[in-house]
Amino acid sequence: MERQPTVAQAPAPHVVFLPFPAQGHVKPMFMLAKLLCHVGGFQATFVNTEHNHALLQRTLAGDLPPGFRFLSLPDAVPHDREQQQSSISTVRELFNSIRNSKPEFRRLVTELSPTCIIADGIMSLGFDVAVELGIPVIAFRTFSAVCAWVYFHLRDLIEQRMVPIPADADMDEPITSIPGLEGILRRRDLPSVCRHGTPPPILNFFLRETESMRRASGLILNTFDGLEGPMISRLSTIFPQIFAVGPLHGLLSNIVKEEPLTASNGGLKEEDRSCMTWLDSQPSRSVIFVSFGSLVALTEAQFVEFWNGLVDSGKPFLWVVRSDSVLGEDEVPSSVKVLSGLKGEEAHDWSRCCVVDWAPQVEVLAHEAVGGFLTHSGWNSTVESVLAGVPMVCWPRLSDQQVNSRAVSDMWRIGLDMKDTWDRSTVEKTVRELMEGRRDEIMKAAVEMAGIARGNVEEGGSSYCNLEKLIVYIRSMC
Repeated sequence: MERQPTVAQAPAPHVVFLPFPAQGHVKPMFMLAKLLCHVGGFQATFVNTEHNHALLQRTLAGDLPPGFRFLSLPDAVPHDREQQQSSISTVRELFNSIRNSKPEFRRLVTELSPTCIIADGIMSLGFDVAVELGIPVIAFRTFSAVCAWVYFHLRDLIEQRMVPIPADADMDEPITSIPGLEGILRRRDLPSVCRHGTPPPILNFFLRETESMRRASGLILNTFDGLEGPMISRLSTIFPQIFAVGPLHGLLSNIVKEEPLTASNGGLKEEDRSCMTWLDSQPSRSVIFVSFGSLVALTEAQFVEFWNGLVDSGKPFLWVVRSDSVLGEDEVPSSVKVLSGLKGEEAHDWSRCCVVDWAPQVEVLAHEAVGGFLTHSGWNSTVESVLAGVPMVCWPRLSDQQVNSRAVSDMWRIGLDMKDTWDRSTVEKTVRELMEGRRDEIMKAAVEMAGIARGNVEEGGSSYCNLEKLIVYIRSMC
């Protein structure tokens, strides 16, 4: 049975959910929609691209709650390019296609006449349609609160000529003009769109999308007060209502008992569970788990350096290597070729590593054998690691990841930041520092933060109470 927060009964609101079409955005939005159906008795229409809808249907585990349904919009990019969203050309195509989806989304919303729309923070077409039709809209930012706060100050940084970052800039120069983050961020810690070489249309896209969010009556975040209370408070100067309801996977598991913490919720990839058997054979806290998410791709040189650094560390490792994790010449996927070459090296003890195409990440992080996480610092991965109490080595590449990695290392002190370097010796040294040299210090902080996270999603915790407030708030729109 579900343990539901107590909320006043009223006619069921109907919410349209509009995620950005990428796994890191679809997954938390899907969990949020399930929570509002399970707990609030809401009707939910989850609007995805046709291709992502098909992928989601393939990976769904268990029954959907009553009142939950899917609708789809035409695909933003061709199916055979779904894994290339990190390339500049495909990003441009994706953004343009999203804008072109507005007439179809407007028609859909007109027919549904929902109580409100919950739109991803970089899906301004959702805010456009809501304003045009007079429908309330709430923004769901799938970034950290600290990164959301940074994005709202990008125009100021542009006026100060700190952004775009020049090619010859001192990347360690402090950023002093973002309130609450003085003395914490450096130039290298700003979102990747601020860096030299980012085409102006892409930087301008994020500026427009961030400003568009101001039209929302409220903001939902997959974070919690115990982790980001000060930044959440600062965002309340922009949004009249803020609902920090994370970690969402922990909240869903805690409230809906039929939803185990390890359930696949909104993922677009099929998981290879063979790695769990390998983990069972490893000593406690000995394994470094390596995953750079669903989009980040390495060059062949980077992959080989990471591989050799991990081998040199002497630690057993579990590495998620997608078919397109490694890109060769002309951005042709070469993961299989590079792995085959490494497997030809007889000197390495292959029993000390495990490679899978995609892993059940939440379950892996919860496994007793895992003692560290080498991550790209995507926000979903970060909060999953926080709740599991696993220290992190951060190697950020895209978007919000630079900000998140700095927060992990210097604000919350639950990991190490290795951004902008990837040579073999640095990988070895940093993994050893996490798993040996500073193990006790960082593990203690990570375990303490995990306890705070669990408390926030339990009955009476801040995220639990914020979910109740969100339900009441949406009901007031009926």
